[in-house]
Amino acid sequence: MRYYPQAANFLRILRTLSTFTQRPRISSQHSPLSTRNNILLKSSMPTIPFLSSFFGTSSSNNKMPANYPVQKSADEWRAVLSPRQFRILREKGTEPAGTGEFDKHYPSSGVYTCAGCHAPLYKASHKFNSGCGWPAYFDSIPGAVTRHEDRTFGMTRTEIVCSNCGGHLGHVFKGEGFNTPTDERHCVNSISLTFHEDESKAAKGEEGQ
Repeated sequence: MRYYPQAANFLRILRTLSTFTQRPRISSQHSPLSTRNNILLKSSMPTIPFLSSFFGTSSSNNKMPANYPVQKSADEWRAVLSPRQFRILREKGTEPAGTGEFDKHYPSSGVYTCAGCHAPLYKASHKFNSGCGWPAYFDSIPGAVTRHEDRTFGMTRTEIVCSNCGGHLGHVFKGEGFNTPTDERHCVNSISLTFHEDESKAAKGEEGQ
């Protein structure tokens, strides 16, 4: 049998290549960076107006943190809320801009309450026209709204929730230059609210804080 040096070199090259091509690959499904990015994207979807009309994120806990007076399981909330209310109040969704019942609602008096637990949140006198596509308020009834840092989608914002039940309301923005006493804009989902003309409910809410 004759020996061919070129054939031997060719075989060595094939073996070398196979060493690289047969290395075990790390699946992107289990990559820490990929997992973190997936979580970040999913958790941010409800706060993006366009995407939120198609997606929602579910809480991994059946009950809200114990610091909220009203405590219900996810099933208990579903029994008293409509599907749209549950998606926004309990899963932190966002209604599409310009579609909310209270976007262009400017009563001379009255009170806006939480659609989940009926706690008074905003007076009619707090509301102003921001042109953003969602109900805007420059202030809330004292103690009615709780703020949390929201870092979804690679940005830092301030989420606002009902202090009584933890229901998601929206976000608050400051320093936008609106001619209001606080220079703040509480950007709130209409679905998270109900309206009552009786302002005494707001007064009772303030006294109970």
